[in-house]
Amino acid sequence: MKQSLYNIYHLGIKELQTLFRDKIMLSLIVYSFSFAIYIGATSASTDIHHASIAFVDEDRSTLSERIISAFYKPRFNPPQLITFDEVNPTMDSGYYTFVVVIPSGFEKKILKQEATEIQLNIDATRMTQAGVGSGYIQAIINQEIANSLNQKEISPINLVTTFKYNPNLISTWFGGINEIISNIMMLSILLSGAALMREREHGTIEHLLVMPLNAAQIMLSKIWSMGLVILIGVTFSLLFVVEMVLQIPLQGSMLLFLFATLLVLLSTTSMGIFMATLAQSMPQLGMLFILIILPLLMLSGGISPYESMPEVIQYIMYLSPTSHYMEVAQAILFRGADITIIWGNLLAIFIIGIAFFVGALTLFKRSLESQN
Repeated sequence: MKQSLYNIYHLGIKELQTLFRDKIMLSLIVYSFSFAIYIGATSASTDIHHASIAFVDEDRSTLSERIISAFYKPRFNPPQLITFDEVNPTMDSGYYTFVVVIPSGFEKKILKQEATEIQLNIDATRMTQAGVGSGYIQAIINQEIANSLNQKEISPINLVTTFKYNPNLISTWFGGINEIISNIMMLSILLSGAALMREREHGTIEHLLVMPLNAAQIMLSKIWSMGLVILIGVTFSLLFVVEMVLQIPLQGSMLLFLFATLLVLLSTTSMGIFMATLAQSMPQLGMLFILIILPLLMLSGGISPYESMPEVIQYIMYLSPTSHYMEVAQAILFRGADITIIWGNLLAIFIIGIAFFVGALTLFKRSLESQN
């Protein structure tokens, strides 16, 4: 037993030394847990931020001025006044995302409670702002009209809305955490698979076969070494990129999250070794990686909830450790859940991880035996 642990430890050190000499792979790891997290969080934002807007004020009334002055930073840039003839040229050039046309006699019709219209022109090539911004503009205009007339909606229901876990609806919070979870899945599969494929392509796997080593020791050395790299990267991302740079508050225990990550790494690294055993070259491993990782990322519950998926897909994805890990990560980091709430998911991750490990080990043993 002591000799086996000694072999696993030193084989893992060899893997780390090999990885540190691979400048391209090392750069990918650093980028994935630093700049990629920041880019994924900020670029995925669906919030309206400094949207360009202009008004064609043909009414020139007190109400129209109140409406125009209601648009301010940070959601909208200071509104500009333009003429009706400038609407098409400025929108064709992409200068404004929104142009609101307030017709003449607008305030008089409102005071008389007559039907009237406001024209909203939207540059739909800016899809995110176009969809969200139209709702903001309509709500702001309706609110200013109601305030100017001192009108209040009369309803028997007083709806009190409370947003849990993200009170300001900042999409950056979700984007940053989701990017970390996705990178954990991708890199753990890629690193372990590439480590085994590198042995085969360089011919060093034959050197290992003549040593007093078995398949389990070789697999475990790659799992613990590549898993350690992932855990270091995740810790750096959470402490520096997420909390310090993006200023995203983490609700739960980081140690519990790292423990859940450690459990899921058993599965994902075993998947990488399984794929590397099937593939005959690094390009084939890359193709298998793409075929596997895309469904895992899209169907694990991070992009869309399970409820929106077909029932067959839901049952299939419950057999995936990444699905349970996504639920655990969101519960810990967003909701501050403790182990009493997520222990069932942790147990599922562990059981599925053992199954993946045994399956990958069986195939790896057969592959080594065929080379003897």
